[in-house]
Amino acid sequence: MENGNISIQTENIFPIIKKWLYSEKDIYIRELVSNANDAISKLKKVIEVGDADKLKETKFKIEVVLNKPNKTIKIIDNGIGMTEDEVKRYINQIALSGAKDFLEKYKDKAEDAQIIGHFGLGFYSAFMVSEKVQIDTLSYKKDSIAVRWTSEGGVEYRMEPSDRENIGTTITLYLADDSKEFLDAQKMKDVLQKYFSFLPFEIYLSDESKKAKDAAKDVDAGKAVLPINDTKPLWNNAPKDCSAEEYKEFYKKVFNDYNEPLFWIHLNVDYPFKLKGILYFPQLKHEFETAEGQIKLYYNQVFVADNIKEVIPEFLMLLKGVLDCPDLPLNVSRSFLQNDGYVSKISSHITKKVADKLISIFEKDRESYNKYWDDINPFVKYGCLRDEKFYNKIKKVIIYKTTDGEYLTLEDYISKNKDKQENKVFYVSNEKSQAQYINMFKEQKMEAIILSSMIDSHFLQFIEMKENEIKFFRIDSEISDTLKTSVNPKKTDEIERIQEIFENIYKEIINDEKITVKVEDLKSETVPSIILVSEKSRRMQDMGKLYGGRDMSNLFPKEETLILNINNNLIKSMIKISGIEEKKDDLKMMSEHVFDLATLSNNQLEPEKMKKFIERSSILLSKLAE
Repeated sequence: MENGNISIQTENIFPIIKKWLYSEKDIYIRELVSNANDAISKLKKVIEVGDADKLKETKFKIEVVLNKPNKTIKIIDNGIGMTEDEVKRYINQIALSGAKDFLEKYKDKAEDAQIIGHFGLGFYSAFMVSEKVQIDTLSYKKDSIAVRWTSEGGVEYRMEPSDRENIGTTITLYLADDSKEFLDAQKMKDVLQKYFSFLPFEIYLSDESKKAKDAAKDVDAGKAVLPINDTKPLWNNAPKDCSAEEYKEFYKKVFNDYNEPLFWIHLNVDYPFKLKGILYFPQLKHEFETAEGQIKLYYNQVFVADNIKEVIPEFLMLLKGVLDCPDLPLNVSRSFLQNDGYVSKISSHITKKVADKLISIFEKDRESYNKYWDDINPFVKYGCLRDEKFYNKIKKVIIYKTTDGEYLTLEDYISKNKDKQENKVFYVSNEKSQAQYINMFKEQKMEAIILSSMIDSHFLQFIEMKENEIKFFRIDSEISDTLKTSVNPKKTDEIERIQEIFENIYKEIINDEKITVKVEDLKSETVPSIILVSEKSRRMQDMGKLYGGRDMSNLFPKEETLILNINNNLIKSMIKISGIEEKKDDLKMMSEHVFDLATLSNNQLEPEKMKKFIERSSILLSKLAE
């Protein structure tokens, strides 16, 4: 038997482990089971190079055994085990890494020798939850003797012979009172599945208590019924070997989402780095759901974290998926990635593969691409705003839904409408409130594109910046020349008169609201008036509301123009009665009504104005009945 002090090169290492290196208490399970996984991986490598032929038929597995009365958790593996010297080296001297030495020894004999965890600092996470930790281990090496290592508090240790008979290692944790929740079978199963749903070796959870009343599903008293993990995740298969149904089932299983994904991208890269995974484009119930994506990052099939922004381009976090990146460097807690060359290369590659997939669907299955667009357009637009390379690659496959229900690229839209509106792109932000303007367009066989999501106000300005010759105008900001007729010289006097009448009346009825009155000869006879809102002033107002709700009306006052349609019968009637004194009150009332009708076609009336509009409507209808 040997007693001694552990060689620690940093003072107060355990408070650091508890409070800084490991932000989540259940991390100890990830560390210890990862170590067990590594121990098995090491033994498999040893067998492959012929150093342990007699173990070829071993069925490798990891067991997690709970004992509530004894307040213990055991993590058992049948991996490589340790000799007494290795225990002293890897456990007592924290600064040394067993994985490092192992890789050095076998680097020329076997490929894919990546080791996830290793005995060293990660092992000491056991003291986050334990009053006492015991290791029983037997090395695969010939004539090895089983060793028991015990420590209470993690500073002093005791070593003595162990009664372990089989090759491998058992870590026994004697839990502290504040960590007894991990003795609950369902709780432990949830933690294991969080980190190890796809570990390459089977994990069995059991409760050796005589009465395991709290046993989870698939966990029986005294034995493990079924492995809790899938050792062969779909992302490890070649894409050609995966069916559409398998992709959909995997999606449901991982994300508990029973809405089928739209489509997916299977990543399988071996050079210049290793990367496997599947990215799914989910169906969205509403726009706000775009913020609910989830990319699970794995390291050799061990879960690391969700949505690691250093690896995953920010806009891809709107998607759902799994990525396994064994080439990524991890810090001691494995929770955060270090920034290095591999990270940027992986991020760029993922972005490129997403762009390639979108282009492929656009070119090979345009009908499906159009159907997907309503769901994927917020993601695509956000990606363009965040990554210029992504935009440059996919800009020709960005499409826009039109008011006629078509899906056109910007190039197609401009080409189709060139004779009517040159390089102007008219858009709709609200199909209901802008319905009258849409109808005017449709009457002249014109169409606008629909930009109704929150991101579109940013996106259209981005496109204007990138494509200088393109300018966007909301459908209520300007009248296309196509909607007008050439002004008949005979109407000049009428136009001047009606404009003067309305300007004088509106100075009285609109009070301090600034509005310009303009008369046009519109092709549509059904529209008496419309209100145009300056594109520039409205954008500035919207920007102020978006960024902190600032009122920018003083800096950028709302610029509105009331357009009176001299081709409309109501306006014609008003011109006729404009010189009749006894019709003066009627003319004023009709002018107010025309203004309110124009406002309603663009926006809601304020409560007081709506009340007056209803009262005035009743009076006007009564006059018709006289």
